[in-house]
Amino acid sequence: MQPRPAPPPSRKQSPVNAPSGQPAISSGQAGATGPTGPTGPAPVPRLRTTVVLGLFANAGLSAIKLAAGILGHSYALIADAVESLLDVVASVVTLQGVRLADRPPDGRHPWGYGKAEALAALVVSGMIVLAGVGIGVQAVREIFSPHRAPAAWTLWVLLAVVVVKEAFYRIASATAQRASSTAVLADAWHHRSDAITSVLAGVGISIAVFGGEAWWPAEDYAALAASLIILINGSLLMRAPLGELLDRDCPDLAGDVRTVALSVPGVVDVEKVHARKSGRRHLVDMHLHVDPAMPISAAHAVGGKVRATVRQRLPQVADVLVHLEPASAAVPPPSPAPAPASNAANGVANGVAMASNAARPT
Repeated sequence: MQPRPAPPPSRKQSPVNAPSGQPAISSGQAGATGPTGPTGPAPVPRLRTTVVLGLFANAGLSAIKLAAGILGHSYALIADAVESLLDVVASVVTLQGVRLADRPPDGRHPWGYGKAEALAALVVSGMIVLAGVGIGVQAVREIFSPHRAPAAWTLWVLLAVVVVKEAFYRIASATAQRASSTAVLADAWHHRSDAITSVLAGVGISIAVFGGEAWWPAEDYAALAASLIILINGSLLMRAPLGELLDRDCPDLAGDVRTVALSVPGVVDVEKVHARKSGRRHLVDMHLHVDPAMPISAAHAVGGKVRATVRQRLPQVADVLVHLEPASAAVPPPSPAPAPASNAANGVANGVAMASNAARPT
């Protein structure tokens, strides 16, 4: 009989640190279920579809608004067209960020590519801020430059733009929230900022058309107001991706993880829990306290069970790194303070010291 071939080597397991002085162990064996290591975010085709549709919509609307702005003598529409061109670039950045974040972990990036979404969201937010600055600067120039009133028919173009962009904002925002995608949410707000610009441009054009020659600069003031709103939105949008890139803690999720871990038999206490977002998933680090008399194999099983239970009950958690500690080390007992020596004892000690010095040869 031929000897049975050795089983293939198992996948690399994520380590669980053992108590001090003992070798590290893996939580991907006893007690753990499912794949080991950080699981990359599952590809979400709808995210990509939403971004691609928004990209083509922005390209078409940009061409329409640019033509209407030139033919209808409306700077507000021209500025709106420029922002839509930026929306096209932003959609391309978002699409590439989503695609890269969907890649599974590899040897060079064992924690996956999830932060590519945060980086894309930060770039899109920066583009929104730059668009606001550019529109504001040009609006100030137009206020001090004489020009004719825009054509009344441009209002119908703006109305159609507002309806389309608000619809895309709602679709993209809902999709981003379901998938917990920072990049697509930033792209959704880019649609909303475009709709805001169009609304204010419509107000300004209406005042300029129906108010007479004295009110012709109204659309320029409307563009200036829109630039301020865009600047504020872009600045606020930067907070989420910056926090993700800087590994900001997620205390709400950490509290849920602590509750789940304490429900696992064998866990005495949970000292530390830290959760950070990476793309559409989260990574968790935690310190568990177990019975110090527990064999290392049993403690290892408890750590693996905690890891598997957390990932099962909290699907947004991609991976859990567990550090095991003996329960007695959680709160070290205070060292007893030395009792103060009495006056009599001090006197005896001083007498003994003097006698010893007297007996010492000089």
